[in-house]
Amino acid sequence: MIIVTGANGKLGRAVVELLLKRVPAGQIGVSVRDPHQAQELQERGVRVRRGDFDDAESLHHAFEGATQVLIVSTGILGEAGIPHGIRQHQTAIDAAKKAGASRVLYTSHMGSSPASHFAPMIHHAATEKLLKASGMAFTSLRNGYYAASALMLIGGALKTGELIAPEDGPVAWTTHSDLAEAAAAIICEQELNGITPNLTASEAIDMEGIATIASEILGRTVRRIVVSDEEFRDRMKSQGVPEASVNMRMGMFLASRQGDFAQVDPALANLIGRPPKSFREVLKESISRQQG
Repeated sequence: MIIVTGANGKLGRAVVELLLKRVPAGQIGVSVRDPHQAQELQERGVRVRRGDFDDAESLHHAFEGATQVLIVSTGILGEAGIPHGIRQHQTAIDAAKKAGASRVLYTSHMGSSPASHFAPMIHHAATEKLLKASGMAFTSLRNGYYAASALMLIGGALKTGELIAPEDGPVAWTTHSDLAEAAAAIICEQELNGITPNLTASEAIDMEGIATIASEILGRTVRRIVVSDEEFRDRMKSQGVPEASVNMRMGMFLASRQGDFAQVDPALANLIGRPPKSFREVLKESISRQQG
């Protein structure tokens, strides 16, 4: 049985939907904190069980009979969340091993590094170390940076015409849907063991490039304005953004300056059999939804 954690989330649910096109529903199980939110999956024949990364016994039950387990990374906020998130992932890896799974898959990130300025990358690097130490066969999916994050970063700029942010670097923005398709292919075709190549879109774009694309789509100018790190922090705080969120955003910009998210690789295109969706397409669709 293929077990997917976090199946009530955007990525996890997308992976399950794609697996349902490839394998019988009875061969798929999901581990979710709230089974009621996954009732529709249960009605379609998917096994739905409660699984909480802070409750090992619940994971043992949710992973029962697993042949493969996809661990969708837990969300963390700031450096304070890293130890907790790593403990959660260790609990999930141990549960998969106890269940007798032949392989564990994990949603990591292309910038995974213990020395990253961006806290989640430290979290991913530590989990990859746990996977290597587990003695199990594993696949760590080095996912590209989610394009949805870019849409959040530039949301205000589409209204004001000013994209105000500190110095940045190119990012290979990648969609949840393409990454979910790749994950389903890897699970079903038993491809890419160990740490995968970066699973990215075909281009890396910085904030200046995003402003240019937005201007072309909107038919009016969106200016890219570079501010100092200190000014950016002050602006975020004045808007009521919590300190932990400010630190996360700054960490992303610092890491991008170093090129942590700039690499592009054909691996994703090869897995899904077509070019990944471009950021221009993502932004155009988002603007169309807002205007519609």
